[in-house]
Amino acid sequence: MKDDANTNNGTRGGVNDDAPAGAGSIFKALRILERIVDSSGPVSVARLATTLNYSKPTTHRIATFLEEFGFLEREPGGRRFIESQRLIDLALNVLMAAAHRPNRRGILDWVVEQTGETCNFGMMHHGELVYLDRVEAEWPLGLRFEPGSRVPLHCTAIGKLFLSALSDEAFGSLVKTIRLTKYTDSTIVDPHALRATFDEIRQTGVSIDNQEFMYGVVCIAVPVFDPSGELRAGLAISAPEARMSAEHALEHAPVLREAAKKMQTAMFASAGGDVAGRQGEGDEPN
Repeated sequence: MKDDANTNNGTRGGVNDDAPAGAGSIFKALRILERIVDSSGPVSVARLATTLNYSKPTTHRIATFLEEFGFLEREPGGRRFIESQRLIDLALNVLMAAAHRPNRRGILDWVVEQTGETCNFGMMHHGELVYLDRVEAEWPLGLRFEPGSRVPLHCTAIGKLFLSALSDEAFGSLVKTIRLTKYTDSTIVDPHALRATFDEIRQTGVSIDNQEFMYGVVCIAVPVFDPSGELRAGLAISAPEARMSAEHALEHAPVLREAAKKMQTAMFASAGGDVAGRQGEGDEPN
């Protein structure tokens, strides 16, 4: 998101003369939330005031109000603002609700029709993979993960996509805060060995979970990018190893890539920019 050249009223398009009383403060509060979420780190009141062209007293008043109501919090041991858990939970709930819109849900249905296997759609959150939506294939004894379910990053196909997109420094910091639990004999729990698998994922744009999370279950995932090329989500199919080996799973990669392009359009077309053409074979997920 770019800074507005003239944002005295705190909106992208300006507050309409017919807007209800107090709308200006509401829009300013939303712009402050946007700015903090878009930032790569904690943001000071002075920085917010400068980038949004607000006065410092107004910025401080609104940011403090948002903090009091639980939508912002202070960085540990500091005075700058970061997003709160309440705001993060709200964002996740919005994403899960949006994932069930007919056009997005229809993409997952299409993948199931084309592959005959269960399709998952997920994002990384707080060191875990969160399933935003899932469409089950019509097979008995399927795996039941409801939207909102959380699974590990290091041993799931979508999770490894996100890990491979991190810098070495960011990956090193993350593995200090999460448990690399060994779920099966195939689970990679050594950070150096895990990092070694990322080059292939970056090169092919495909991630495989070959019975690393659950015995007898194989998954394949591809990335979904935003218009700026950032990895935002992953699409995957999963099936019993008896029906879909890791080698067989790769045969479904073209379908998943096509679905990922459709998901990009469904999620980000309104944001502008080129949302197509990022899923070609060999594209890096970062």
